[in-house]
Amino acid sequence: MSTTRSATSETAPAAVAAALADAPFVRVVARADGDSLAASGILARALRSADIPFHVQLRPNPTTAVAADTDDTVVSVGATNAPLAVPGEDSPATLVAYRAARELGDTPTPTLALAGIVAAGALPTADEYDTLRAAAESGGVTRRPGVGVPVGDLADGLAHSTLLYAPFSGDVESSRAMLAEADLPAELDDDARRRLASLVALDATDGDATPRAVETLERSLRPYETPEGPFETVEGYADVLCCAARERPGTGIALALGHHTDATRQAALDAWRNHALEAHTVLHEAETARFADCFVVRTGLGAESLGVLATIARLVRDFRSPEPVVLAVGDGVAAAASVEPRRLGETMATAAAELDGTGYGRSDAGEARFDTEETDELDETDGTDTDATTPPDASTTDHHPFTAAFREALRA
Repeated sequence: MSTTRSATSETAPAAVAAALADAPFVRVVARADGDSLAASGILARALRSADIPFHVQLRPNPTTAVAADTDDTVVSVGATNAPLAVPGEDSPATLVAYRAARELGDTPTPTLALAGIVAAGALPTADEYDTLRAAAESGGVTRRPGVGVPVGDLADGLAHSTLLYAPFSGDVESSRAMLAEADLPAELDDDARRRLASLVALDATDGDATPRAVETLERSLRPYETPEGPFETVEGYADVLCCAARERPGTGIALALGHHTDATRQAALDAWRNHALEAHTVLHEAETARFADCFVVRTGLGAESLGVLATIARLVRDFRSPEPVVLAVGDGVAAAASVEPRRLGETMATAAAELDGTGYGRSDAGEARFDTEETDELDETDGTDTDATTPPDASTTDHHPFTAAFREALRA
């Protein structure tokens, strides 16, 4: 069994393949995110082709499921501290899984691999994805102008996309009004799609949006159309994978394994809509506070919505935060996201321990569960927090106990 390796290591795919090839039974334990879900599906399909029995499960913290005393071969996808791991830290886990599957003699589905790469936050236009793109294009995938959503109904797709954040997000009627005002033809040609992309880009990068919003939006524009895929575009497929991984992991696994029945597809789209609606609705109403080291979003979400909280942290990081680190806090739960690697998994673990909780994650994203009574609210700034920087349109600072513990751990 291999040791943990960086996802960019040239020997990582071969080492993973070698460990799996001789296994009598494989447990694939994946982090509950879109990249890890796609990667686990690619590995599982390769195992199926090789007649190797397997079981796939998704967990917010996959490390806890890797038991030391099991006789099974366990591959951890999206975690870094496991004996056999596909970490996904330095590059998408999907890319390592794709290469490992080829080492096992399988021909992985390039559409799923491209979707996993987009779900990881990467742009599939990079040179390292040339082989994948060529394979996808040979199967009918084409790039076109427009915005990448999973469904043909643009109002539905734009309102529920978690790859962007705009005034119409979470509101189908608002999205439909924006499209009506644009006066687009019923059948979109390339010129109409370019106009649509420009309108969406303007809405998503206007007002309170940060410069990073422009960069983030790139992965939604000029999408890869998938006429033979389960969804309209690769980017929409990625969006569905991200949401299904948290809302309905069983459905997400079925989708990644290639079970593209109408029932599976509809269940995945329902998970996508529900997740997106909750995230956008909460975010539109959430209170925020800005500090010198992080941007805080306060919500009333509980433990059952930790996945939504993680999506909120990512959206705020990518479209709204003037600081490089975002902390989204709920009732006994929190999620964090950062622009650059900041040891956020360790930071969340340290902060949660201060409140008798647990934290986990990777270098640029983390989650925590903790015990605390919800007695502290966003209070008027009184000058006692000398680290706080107050933007022109805000006059509040966050005194939640987890926020204080997180900021202390972040500075350590």
